[in-house]
Amino acid sequence: MKLYDYAYSSAGYRARIALNLKGLAYDRSVINLIKDGGQQHSAAYKAINPHELIPALEVDGTTLGQSLAIIEYLDETYPVPPLLPSYPVEKARVRQIAYAIACDMHPINNQRVRQHLKALGHSDEEILSKWYSHWIAVGFAALETQLSTSKMTGAFCHGDTPTLADICLVPQMANAYRFKVPVDAFPTLVRIDKTCRALPAFAAAAPEKQPDAV
Repeated sequence: MKLYDYAYSSAGYRARIALNLKGLAYDRSVINLIKDGGQQHSAAYKAINPHELIPALEVDGTTLGQSLAIIEYLDETYPVPPLLPSYPVEKARVRQIAYAIACDMHPINNQRVRQHLKALGHSDEEILSKWYSHWIAVGFAALETQLSTSKMTGAFCHGDTPTLADICLVPQMANAYRFKVPVDAFPTLVRIDKTCRALPAFAAAAPEKQPDAV
């Protein structure tokens, strides 16, 4: 398997965690989202992933995009350890948490959205910081309530083993810390994040541990 990745891509971070949790070896090809105007826009990479997004996973002659699709493919192909519960209602709960982060929070704060805001004239870093902080706080407040009041929450977002939900939470928490968003109001999220980061699979996937980290 070959993973097209960038150290500071949240979606790439998710894929790295999943591959590590599964104990899978993979080659890593760095696509720098900043250098050369964004290497994801190059003709060479567009031939690999026409969506011009990270990550992409080459496996068995097929290229897969979108981190959640990649993770669910890995979970179906390499079912141990499972990243989704067996019972439908529990599986739906894990997906709900993961999708809240990956579909509602992350897209409106990712790099290409911030770049477009700048292109529209909103180049003041204070404005961009307030934009970022607002949407992080809105999403985290809802997640904190959901997780802190549910009996299904354990050491991790769901029970006592990491799932797709944790794989999505940790990179988003890393973004909050990176952009200096206060997280004191979200003690459950902070606790789960620390529990995850203590695991080798999560620790090795951290942006600062990647060769292209700066």
